[in-house]
This record gives sequence, C-alpha cells and structure tokens, in this order.
Amino acid sequence: MICQNAIMVAQEQLRIAAEKLELEPGMHEILKNPKRSIKVSVTIKMDDNTIRVFDGIRVQHWDVKGPFKGGIRYHPELTIDDVTALAMWMTWKCAIANLPYGGAKGGICCNPKEMSQGELERLTRRYVSLIINYLGPHKDIPAPDVYTNEQTMAWIMDTYSQIKGYSVPESVTGKPVEIGGSEGRDCATSLGVAFCVKEAAKILKLNMKRATVAVQGYGSVGYNAASIMDSMGCKVIAASDSSGGILCTEGLNPDSVYKHKRKTGSVINYRNCQNLTNEELLQLECDILIPAALQNQIKKENANKIRAKLVAEGANGPTTPEADKILYEKGTCIIPDILANSGGVTVSYFEWVQNLTREHWTLQEVNRKLEERITKAFYDVYELSKEEESDMRTAALMLGVGRVARAIRTLGLWP
Repeated sequence: MICQNAIMVAQEQLRIAAEKLELEPGMHEILKNPKRSIKVSVTIKMDDNTIRVFDGIRVQHWDVKGPFKGGIRYHPELTIDDVTALAMWMTWKCAIANLPYGGAKGGICCNPKEMSQGELERLTRRYVSLIINYLGPHKDIPAPDVYTNEQTMAWIMDTYSQIKGYSVPESVTGKPVEIGGSEGRDCATSLGVAFCVKEAAKILKLNMKRATVAVQGYGSVGYNAASIMDSMGCKVIAASDSSGGILCTEGLNPDSVYKHKRKTGSVINYRNCQNLTNEELLQLECDILIPAALQNQIKKENANKIRAKLVAEGANGPTTPEADKILYEKGTCIIPDILANSGGVTVSYFEWVQNLTREHWTLQEVNRKLEERITKAFYDVYELSKEEESDMRTAALMLGVGRVARAIRTLGLWP
C-alpha cells in the first residue's frame, strides 16, 4: 500500500496494530472511524469590510477514556482527512501516556500569515460559537497547534465563558499563565521530546555531550527542542523552516537563530552558515534528527538516505509506514510521534487539573511530573517493542490501540 496522505498513513498504522493485537474485525472498524466529524462555515467580516467564508472542522475520534482533547490548527491546506488522522493519533497518544482523554483535532482552512490580528480574533470567536455545543471541560478541550497560540486559546476561553455566563478556564488549555495557563506549557512538547531522547540515548549508548542534532521545522516545537538539546550538551548543527535550512558543523546558537528568523522571516541566510533544502537537512550525517514540521517528510523515496542514528518525531506523522520499515531494517531508532511529542498534551492535562481544582503548580513541579510520566510511557513502549521484536512505533500503537479497545469492550456499546 502506498500511503499518500495522513489519513491513509493513520489507517495503515491502525491496520498493523490491529493485526498484531488480533483485534476482531468489528473493533477495528470502530477504531477506524471517528465518533463525530463537524464541518462549519466560518463567516467573518474582513478589515476591508468584505465578507469571507472559511471552512472550520472539528473531528472527535473516541472518548471512551475521557473527554476529547486535541489542538486547533490554522492552515491554508487543511483538509478533513488530515484532521481525522490527527484526531486518531491523539487518541493513541493520550492512551499511551495514560491520560483520561480521547482524541480530537480541529482547525480552520485559512492562511493566518495573510490575516490581521483582528481578523484572526473574529475568525476564532465565530468558529467557537459554531461548535460550542460540542465543547466543554467535560466534553472536548481544545489546545494550540500549527499557527495557533496562547492568544488564540485566550479568545476561545473568553468566547466560551461569555456564552456560558461565567469564567471557565478549564474549557481550553495552552492559555497564558495570567488567565489560568500552566507553567511550562509553552515548551512542554519539546521537553517531552528531549526526555525521550535522553532515555533512548542511554539504550543506544549515545553520549549526549557529543551528539549532533538537526531540527526540521523551527516553529515553537523545533526551536524549543533545539534550545533544550543545546542546554543538555548536544551540538545543534542544522535547522530549517518552510523556506529552507541552514548548516553549521561548528554548532548553532538556537536562540540567536530564532531571533534571526523573527527578524527576517526565515532561518536561511544566517551568518556563517550554508543554506540547504529541507530534504538535504533530513539526509545530513548527525546523531539525532528531530522532524518538527509537517506530515510525510520521511518517506519511501528518502528513507534510505537518512543517516541519523536516532529520529525523535516532534511533528505529527512525519514518517510514512513504508519509511518506518526501511529505517527499522537499517537499524535506525525512531521515537514515534505518539510518544515523543506527547509532552504537550501531558502538560495540557496538568493545566486542566489545575483549573478544575483552582490550583497553580510551580514550573519545577510541572516538569518533574512531566518527566515521570513521559519516562514511564517511554519504557512501557520500549519494553513492549523488545517483547514483540518490533519497532517502537508498532509497539506504541499496540499499547495505545490496545488500551482503547479494552476500554470499549469493557463499557460495551449502547444503545
């Protein structure tokens, strides 16, 4: 099977896990389809007084283990198939981390780079008003994703609260700290990636103080991952964004590169560096590769050219099933997305708990709890991979899918 888009990749991964778990056909069919898919027309007035209509989507996969949880992304190429795949991955991700959530994902098909702050606020509030009956702290709790941020989440919280008539901070996570956000949420996904890399390095006998790192994607996850890996003693030698990448074998200063990107719009043309393409970055000789961009970056066509010893997936779905097989057979260790980047949803869970109890934890407490939970999940997956003699993605899928399937069997179907 040649997987050409995210939904095909997600369904092929589910098929592999279902086969390994010997799931009954009916259970496989249940898990293959989301519980609910919502599509709305988000109509707003633009700054020039014209009216535009944008497609808004929210897919809720399965909530058998708790309320739906998942990000909202704004992207000009967003499709319902992409969102469905991402919602499915969120279900497994939450189950692997033992979070009391089901998976969801949402978004609006728009180009936020071409929209003003006022237009984005109107777009966000209108979208929330259209799907509000399906949202709530015990129904579905959104979070930031691609091209959304803590300001977007503040608008969502305020819109939800205004309609309900009282403040409901637990209705959304990834908010600014001053309105109930958690300490550490801004770099939680990246810190989770780093915790996984640290444990994998022990297994691979990789010296973190000498390890070289390449990061594809220099948004929030990629930049913070680079910065954290640098602070752990690794040498970040390459970084890229949608415009291209840079290489410096002597090592980059992640913070300085990020300032350059904010000033110029891209990491390219950074001082004393060689420009390169995203494809070239993936194929660099390095110890650790962190794909933190979009889906399907590592595929059958380039998998044999990947030279990193360890791939830690900061993005969702960056590797196709065909590439997984090639990399596993050549001995490359992959920490799959549904494990590696689960730090974000884990700290979102911590934020939700703090909001429900009206508490506020210190950064040290949040990071300690995150490391404990991520490390436990990492070794749950690793031990199962050894037991099954499989790659870590298959083991992670078996763990997540298996936990959800057992919950569905236990509860049964009603009516």
